[in-house]
Amino acid sequence: MKRPEIGHDISITGYLTALFILLLICIPMAVSACTIYVVTPDASSDGSVYAGHTNDGVGKDWRNIDDVIATYIPAADHNPGDTRAVYFDPNSGSDAAGNKAGGDSTLSIIGYIPQVPHTYGYYTASYGMINDQNLISAECTDYAKYEPNAKENIRMFYSSELSNVALERCTKAKEAVILVGDLIDTYGYYGTGETLIFADEKEAWVIEMCGNPADETGGLWAAQRIPDGEIFVAANEFRIRDILPGNPDILYSKDLFENVEKAGYWSPSDGVFDWLPAVSYGEYSHPYYSLMRIWRLESKLAPSLNLSPYVENSYTRDYPFSVKPDVKVDFDTAINMFRDHYEGTEFDLTKGSAAGPFGNPYRYLGPMDAHTDFQNETYMEVRAGANVRPISAIFCSYSYIAHIRPNLPEELKGVLWFGPAVAYETVYAPVYANSENISTSYSQGSRLKYNYNTAYWTFDLLTNWAMLKYDAMIGDIKKGQKHLETQSYDMLIETDKKAAEFLDNGDIKSAKSVLTDFTVNRGEEIITDWKILTATLIVKYSNGLVTNPVTEDVTEGGYPDEWYNETGYQYGPRVYQFDELRDTPGLDYTNKTVLVKRDSTFDQILKVI
Repeated sequence: MKRPEIGHDISITGYLTALFILLLICIPMAVSACTIYVVTPDASSDGSVYAGHTNDGVGKDWRNIDDVIATYIPAADHNPGDTRAVYFDPNSGSDAAGNKAGGDSTLSIIGYIPQVPHTYGYYTASYGMINDQNLISAECTDYAKYEPNAKENIRMFYSSELSNVALERCTKAKEAVILVGDLIDTYGYYGTGETLIFADEKEAWVIEMCGNPADETGGLWAAQRIPDGEIFVAANEFRIRDILPGNPDILYSKDLFENVEKAGYWSPSDGVFDWLPAVSYGEYSHPYYSLMRIWRLESKLAPSLNLSPYVENSYTRDYPFSVKPDVKVDFDTAINMFRDHYEGTEFDLTKGSAAGPFGNPYRYLGPMDAHTDFQNETYMEVRAGANVRPISAIFCSYSYIAHIRPNLPEELKGVLWFGPAVAYETVYAPVYANSENISTSYSQGSRLKYNYNTAYWTFDLLTNWAMLKYDAMIGDIKKGQKHLETQSYDMLIETDKKAAEFLDNGDIKSAKSVLTDFTVNRGEEIITDWKILTATLIVKYSNGLVTNPVTEDVTEGGYPDEWYNETGYQYGPRVYQFDELRDTPGLDYTNKTVLVKRDSTFDQILKVI
């Protein structure tokens, strides 16, 4: 969009208003706004590797289905000359492109690449998650200066299919990064800026990518290894900074420097090439949309760094690329990383008037929360206001923590802990990387059609019900959540032992059958138990009452005193002189009653209330 010149035929106010309206019109139906992290082996308490992802998206993904389910892609052998279709992702921010897949009207093929003799089995959703070789991945969307549309056979790849192809073909993190980079260089990249994490049991890498403004094909990408013993966090903003040729921990696209110079993004006279400001304006939506989440997780894991929540701008270097945790991360910490609304900080979303009387941390999105870029080379759009962007967002479709466990047989090391709907209230269900199936509750469902038998709606229903009286219900939810996840972990250990017995005898098929049965059955058990909890809480908190279904006791809890005061409850009909009461300024709610004579005047009553 070419901007009109200020001072000619449009005022600055009129320009910004027009810009805002145009932005609203241009906002794609799909929304993707994720938080990701990775814990390297020496940063964990037992040598485990963790990678997590919240898929805070609304809309269809590369499968052209609603992005609330997990899909298992089995391992396969292929013949010489076979090709692999590359599917267009409508959640890429790009215009639709490509041919339909045979007789299937739901998928668009944007091109083909040569197939390999064997592809690994893996679990995917909007993006690839874990494969049967214990390679794990996570993704977040970033704002890039240049976000080209897909073009058949020219710009074929978006991060979704890049992550899938990597999990199909790779066993190691660096191998996956190199493959993704080669695919971008060879077949082109379209859509938004993106970050992908790849991790194996020994190391983790980050690769960031965007379109190539200097050429119709190819793309720009940079990758960096995360030092062992440290943790990496990203949240919708590129995190890689200085690209130093010759650094063994840095990889980048062919002709990177030539392309960014041709595009006017950088010149050798500028000094060291800084990836973030060269290809991106940083955060989008509003200030601190990304950086506050990075601050929060780095501060929780490494409070000794004394990181400030406040920064100068999007290009701050105040938050390190990766941090060493003060205390090594255990399973409980890893699985709860995304369960955060800034509790205990000055940004605590459970506090204040916007949280209502019962501490509801979720905010309905309004026009000022629009998920679009708010700044460019010349302007920053200062909106009327915006809500703080939490790590656990109400619009989350699913989240997961992928876990690689040391000192176990290869077939047992990888576990995907998958949680549908909102991270704070979900229950993460264990899915072995070598399980060859998943419960239908988790593999079916749509956000557009309510179905109580699907995992997404099982959890999303209770989250929405809890918003009626959040501070009370969240205690019941956390108790049930903790019980089920602890139980799952204990059952996982027992399943490890059963499967290991078959592996010791060389019976891999039976071992995988044990893993599959556990994955499917445990998923169904969690859904069944959550439905029971939901039914209990619907009865317990229905109609504004608190009902004990066992004792049948009913409590009329009302509202907190502060809420009564803020909402003018003290000006309600407690005397017959209603007009005089409402005309009396400065009355505070006292949570007390007084006795007065029935014939008292209003002035006499006023003296005691």
